Amino acid sequence: MKFTPLLSAILLGTFSFTAAAATFTVEKTATGGAVVKIDGEFFTEYVVDQANKPYLWPIIGPGGQTMTRAYPMKTVEGEQHDHPHHRGLCFGHENIGGYDTWAERATFGDKPNAKSEERVKHLGAIKHRELKDIQAGETAAFTTVADYVDASGKKTLEEVRRHTFKVVNDTRLIDVDIDLIATEGDTLVDDKKDSGLSIRVPTNMAVEKEKKERGTGKIINSEGQTDADAWAKRATWCDYHGIVDGKHVGVAMLNHPKSFRHPTPWHVRTYGLFTANPFGLQSLDPKSESGALTLKKGEKLTLRHRFIFHLGDEKAAKIAEAYADYAKEP
Repeated sequence: MKFTPLLSAILLGTFSFTAAAATFTVEKTATGGAVVKIDGEFFTEYVVDQANKPYLWPIIGPGGQTMTRAYPMKTVEGEQHDHPHHRGLCFGHENIGGYDTWAERATFGDKPNAKSEERVKHLGAIKHRELKDIQAGETAAFTTVADYVDASGKKTLEEVRRHTFKVVNDTRLIDVDIDLIATEGDTLVDDKKDSGLSIRVPTNMAVEKEKKERGTGKIINSEGQTDADAWAKRATWCDYHGIVDGKHVGVAMLNHPKSFRHPTPWHVRTYGLFTANPFGLQSLDPKSESGALTLKKGEKLTLRHRFIFHLGDEKAAKIAEAYADYAKEP
């Protein structure tokens, strides 16, 4: 009996079915941001006009769950409503050039005290200026240019940020590479706890919810430190996972060896804040020397991180192996 080449390959076990590669699209929004889709389905939006800094929100994980808290962009019953400046996936710093892009006016409520009133005076902004170098297809990418400005709108620093989006097996990846450039003159980058690249995870995925109610989450880093013990510790990666909409999912953040002050300390909280902070050395550990530095005019500081949105815990997602691969990338 004669068999077709396809049937022969199947019978001999030499044929395998390969899932089609994901197809990304990037669509500019009317406000200057961008929507990223995978196979026509929403993945995330780069929002540029709703706060004093841009951010990605919401982010949809590989299981279909929303991997970012909705507040303050949307009020959802049962969510934590603290820290309105924790917007999706964002970058902020309490003091670059004397001004704060971590907090925003809503951070301090209607009746700020003397301490918070002083911080309000020093609120700055990361003003989106340009979106360029858009790529789409099996991966997606775009570059943004932004100005850091003081309370009066005067430019203090320039930022160039590259976002790259990928699907690898059953994970979704977002690379965020940031250059902070002292274009306007010598610029202080201060030692502050409230600084760095962040994501605010869904409330139910937190280790602890409001009023110390236990959530479903777990924090673990590359050194094996977990939950509250992972706070302020240096590690090459950190993972936050738990139950969202009935499924065990998580997000890992990887710190590339070429990133500023690798391995970074992690400002990761049991209530759901997840931040890589290489700036606040003494703020996170009083025994450490100050992390404050001055960028001379024309100098730049580079941050490189990868977010992996995955199913299961860090072992099921093979985060240690994924980090080893990421660390080899030039």
